[in-house]
Amino acid sequence: MTGVLDGFVVIGVVVAVGYLVGRAGVLGPAATTVLSRTAFFVASPALLFVTVSRADVSAVFSESLVVTAMTSTVACALYVPVGLLRRRPVGETVVGAMASGYVNAGNLGLPIATYALGNAAEMAPVLLFQLAVLTPFFTSLLDLLSERTDGNRPSVLRTVTAPLRNPIALATGAGLVVSATGLRPPAPLLAPIELIADLAVPGMLLAFGISLCGAARPGSGPHGPLLGAVLLLKNVVHPVLALLLGMALGLSGHALLAVVVCAALPTAQNVFTYAVRFEKGVNLARDAALVTTIVSVPVLFAVVALLT
Repeated sequence: MTGVLDGFVVIGVVVAVGYLVGRAGVLGPAATTVLSRTAFFVASPALLFVTVSRADVSAVFSESLVVTAMTSTVACALYVPVGLLRRRPVGETVVGAMASGYVNAGNLGLPIATYALGNAAEMAPVLLFQLAVLTPFFTSLLDLLSERTDGNRPSVLRTVTAPLRNPIALATGAGLVVSATGLRPPAPLLAPIELIADLAVPGMLLAFGISLCGAARPGSGPHGPLLGAVLLLKNVVHPVLALLLGMALGLSGHALLAVVVCAALPTAQNVFTYAVRFEKGVNLARDAALVTTIVSVPVLFAVVALLT
């Protein structure tokens, strides 16, 4: 149980620091945008490369990966009809879909896995699927939608090659190549990449904390029902799907607990970072990360209590 608390305390402190920095105004009015773009274009690619390159890709291809891939995909897809029925912009619907199935497996999931599950490697299938599949897919899609918003209709070639211009996709691909081949970059080259990678998580959290200054009450405005849909999908439907599919695949005991805990994690702050970068669904992404994190506390405690 202490692992759940430890993870939330770490996040809460850094977000609180960001909020205080925002209140003080020491970084100026563009702080959220600058920090988010720094995280997206510089720090996150470095972090993704380092993380994926060190992952044992062959070791994570298991039932856990199947559960992660299927439940995350379904949770994301279930949001799409909500956005369409509410006649929301396509970009906001994409962000809402991502918020419904993209979990905070890094800065919250790792400490929870370490203390509550006994092994941080339990997050490996989630991290691999999100970094190698969900992140490149959603960021490339948002990139194309941004071009259409600017009045430019991208050609077929530009649409097909979108991942090749996406720093997140490129870093993930490079990491997979290193992991598969075992060819490690020289230490003098890897050291600055690791140093920059360390900026990603605190940069995202600080930007998120700053964005809370002067923000409207979560759920106010036209995206209130949308936030409710994300909350339901992320905090209830996603872990229930993981429980049912895990049992269907024969998982039990610790293995079943691990996949349900992973699915019960809240929306990742990465979603907010991507929303700011592409200027799509920023308010929805911010509120989703905040509210699902708060609600996930009792949900995670309940999951650990029921399955142990």
